[in-house]
Amino acid sequence: MATVMEFTSPADEFPLGTVFENLPGVTIELERLIPHETLIIPYFWVRGAEAGDIEAAFEAHAGVVSINLIDSVENEYLMRAEWEERYFGILSALAQANIAVLSGVGTKDGWDFEVRGESREAISEFRTNCQNHDIPIEITVVHALLPIQGDSYELTDTQREALVLAYERGYFDSPREVSLEDIADELGITQQSLSSRLRRGHRRLIAGTLISQ
Repeated sequence: MATVMEFTSPADEFPLGTVFENLPGVTIELERLIPHETLIIPYFWVRGAEAGDIEAAFEAHAGVVSINLIDSVENEYLMRAEWEERYFGILSALAQANIAVLSGVGTKDGWDFEVRGESREAISEFRTNCQNHDIPIEITVVHALLPIQGDSYELTDTQREALVLAYERGYFDSPREVSLEDIADELGITQQSLSSRLRRGHRRLIAGTLISQ
């Protein structure tokens, strides 16, 4: 059964995290991808900085060959990173286990990942890969995918929990009756994690109700 896992990792553990040393206010969001053992070139978005500062802020890292600016949309910048094949990090551990990255968001406070494996065995393989290479991760959630309506779209139970609670507390009202911080505190997670869950949940709901019709 397909299994979803959410985990966190220190900011400087992931190669892109070196940017936070020079630009502590930026947020990095990986594009959804399926790592491949011989070709791991993820695209990612950077926001919270000026275009001219971004490329210079990515210092040399053992796992990075190059980072290039591809495009920009308003104040967000699409970039591409080419990894050193011999470097073993989080993406390498995911690639070996054939696990898809559903979401990866990083700030100076750390990284939040949501990934999906075809089975719990794949998730276990990823955990073992990290342990064998001393890659620090903290697993926060592991569960099977939760279908909401037929097979047209799927939410994880944590996404549904976040969306329902935000709705019940009046987060979507105008004006809002509760803040993102209040909901995150109630769930016992960071605002970054909550924001990611709401955004991913919205994306899947729209894809399943508006786009698929």
